[in-house]
Amino acid sequence: MSNVMIHPSAIVDDGAQIGAGSRVWHFAHVCGGAHIGGGVSLGQNVFVGNRVVIGDNCKIQNNVSVYDNVTLEEGVFCGPSMVFTNVHNPRALIERKSEYRNTIVRRGATLGANCTVVCGNTVGAYAFVAAGAVIIRDVPDFALMAGVPARQIGWMSAWGMQLDLPLAGSAEAVCPHTGDRYLLTEGVLRREAADTEGEPT
Repeated sequence: MSNVMIHPSAIVDDGAQIGAGSRVWHFAHVCGGAHIGGGVSLGQNVFVGNRVVIGDNCKIQNNVSVYDNVTLEEGVFCGPSMVFTNVHNPRALIERKSEYRNTIVRRGATLGANCTVVCGNTVGAYAFVAAGAVIIRDVPDFALMAGVPARQIGWMSAWGMQLDLPLAGSAEAVCPHTGDRYLLTEGVLRREAADTEGEPT
């Protein structure tokens, strides 16, 4: 683990893989089977389980537990105290470790503070989950989700700007920050990326 900052109060178990330039802050605990990319920030009191993969440049804020069977692709933001689960129907008296469901958060997605992602679902690339929302089904790429349970209320650009688009049908919009065009076709949004300096790819 070259060029990794680990605070003296943090615990990193033997076997954990952490990429260069990552930072593990106060009272965090990384289990030995975890695979963590480079440039990752694990905030205060973050827990990372054994069967967890965290991609490069993810930012995990304070008080987040990333449990077994959760995969975060590159550049995922996890807001303070947001929640992952890995058992669909937990009971204290029944062990269900063999029933963990996979949760995948695609590249560039944002999970707002205090939101919950129920296990077995995929959050699409560059999706934006509002603070306090509860995800109970798959989330499309670029979708803006809010509420309990969460429903789609709009679309977000890769830069994090809300796009003036309907939820369904066909239309197009331009990110006000980058000028990139977004094309909505039958409810599926795709980006025609410009070669704009600093724009996520």
